Amino acid sequence: MIYPKIPLAQTVVHLCKIKGVKHIVISPGSRNAPLTIGFSNDDYFKCYSIVDERCAAFFALGIAQQLQEPTAVICTSGSALLNYYPAIAEAFYSDIPLIVLSADRPKHLIGIGDGQTINQKNVFENHVLYASNLKLDLKDSDANAVEEIPIFQNIENKVETLLGLKKGIQEYNEEEIDKAINLALVKKGPVHINVPFDEPLYDMVNELTVKPKATIIENRPLQVDGSLLEDCVKDWNAASKKMVLVGVNQPSQIEQRWLDVLAKDDSIIVFTETTSNLHHESFFPSIDKLIAPLDNESFSRLQPDILLTFGGLIVSKKVKAFLRKYKPQQHWHIDLNKANDTFFSLSSFIKTTPNYFFSEFLPKIKPIKSDYNPYWKYIKELRLVKHQDYLNRIDFSDLKVFDSILKSIPNNTILQLGNSSTVRYAQLFDINKTLEVFCNRGTSGIDGCTATAIGCAVASNKQTTLITGDLSFLYDSNALWNNYIPNNFRIIVINNQGGGIFRILPGHKNTENFDTYFETNHQLTAEHLCKMYGFEYEAVSAEEALKTSLNSFYSVENQPKLLEVFTPKNLNDEVLLNYFKFIG
Repeated sequence: MIYPKIPLAQTVVHLCKIKGVKHIVISPGSRNAPLTIGFSNDDYFKCYSIVDERCAAFFALGIAQQLQEPTAVICTSGSALLNYYPAIAEAFYSDIPLIVLSADRPKHLIGIGDGQTINQKNVFENHVLYASNLKLDLKDSDANAVEEIPIFQNIENKVETLLGLKKGIQEYNEEEIDKAINLALVKKGPVHINVPFDEPLYDMVNELTVKPKATIIENRPLQVDGSLLEDCVKDWNAASKKMVLVGVNQPSQIEQRWLDVLAKDDSIIVFTETTSNLHHESFFPSIDKLIAPLDNESFSRLQPDILLTFGGLIVSKKVKAFLRKYKPQQHWHIDLNKANDTFFSLSSFIKTTPNYFFSEFLPKIKPIKSDYNPYWKYIKELRLVKHQDYLNRIDFSDLKVFDSILKSIPNNTILQLGNSSTVRYAQLFDINKTLEVFCNRGTSGIDGCTATAIGCAVASNKQTTLITGDLSFLYDSNALWNNYIPNNFRIIVINNQGGGIFRILPGHKNTENFDTYFETNHQLTAEHLCKMYGFEYEAVSAEEALKTSLNSFYSVENQPKLLEVFTPKNLNDEVLLNYFKFIG
């Protein structure tokens, strides 16, 4: 078997293998050659080559999102590393394990004007769980000539080296790598391991020269503080209005028996978002559809005594505005690692998993007679009737397009949603409960939606469909420069010739300033990109043509497909704003 000659590279590769880090996304470069040699010559690893580092990181994020296990990205030194930052921030706020392995110059070559060199140490410190800066291996000749090589010419480096030698550079590096990977595994987030290499970079050997050791991760026992649980049960049983709000949530994560208990209690309303992947006929999906038309009196009636939240970040701006103004008396959040005070009323951080908390909590609660759920269930049913009535009345537009598309997606497949208006439109519809729904809601950026969806499709055996807007698609079009896209991967681009969401937001519209700097008006299409990257392309601009295309769009053929749907940009905002008036 072939290994890189550099012991540090061997150590990184071997510890990744011990820890079960299997998927490795590599961007070509020279300084990272020792890592590339190590990973690509070991059949244990599944390696991918993605040129664009920004796309590579989001591609890796899509894999990690699906597998819920760390995925590694590897790049050369210099500005290449900075292109990882958007995906790292998304992983940080979405609790996705990502291991960033950046090759670096030796310390004595940094800050002297050497090419392809930046200050890589702790460059992501605000958005990673841990940043590890490894030490350069000492060559055999270095140990006998410490005073003569450039790295030891200043006192700081001398002291650091002597301390490093005392402890052992190899031991230090092993501990740092081990700690970083363990945090990614346990805490579910990104870590950065900066790896300095000196030349020669391409030398190889047939035997390992290091035998790194790794610590075993001890699983923390799940528990809830007894007094906290007792207080929760007491307060819950005394409240007549309880609201459960669920953000981003992995499919099949919550046991159905606990959902059934929540659904049977008339004093409980369960609000679910499209990204929550939770379904029950008694729950309240499409939150905006329910609350957008409410007046102050109705908001007061909806205001909960206790708000219980779990899952990731919330999409609905309307529910955030409601709960910030009509605050609950108590807000409890359940999570193993963190609790956001999204509504400025957080009173209890319950540090465990939702399943464990419910197993300890729900058997102790008593259903209460209340008109809270029945009244809002009645309102929900009225909204559904008005919703369908409105769809039957309107012309071809974004809203009508989403109705057709969401009904067309095959059962038991994956739906990836682009950000901005795409995910918000999807929130207005009851999603097929057999679908697994994902969206990059950690930072809510448009920058990596396509690359993430492709990574997801590669990691999953299920057909994946991405619905995205034209600006999101064009922004991330380098994601299609990818040799791993499955033939059953599907993209639907809603092309309204610009950032249509800005027409919905307050502001002066139909001016040259607005068209140029907010909506970003354009006449571009996806057709030539599809030809270049080997996608089957089809375009529609009318309702019947859309329905006809969707009938065959998901059938598996010899190449991935993209359907571009052109909608009238000057009508979409009017249709959506009138929708909220109509359903009320």
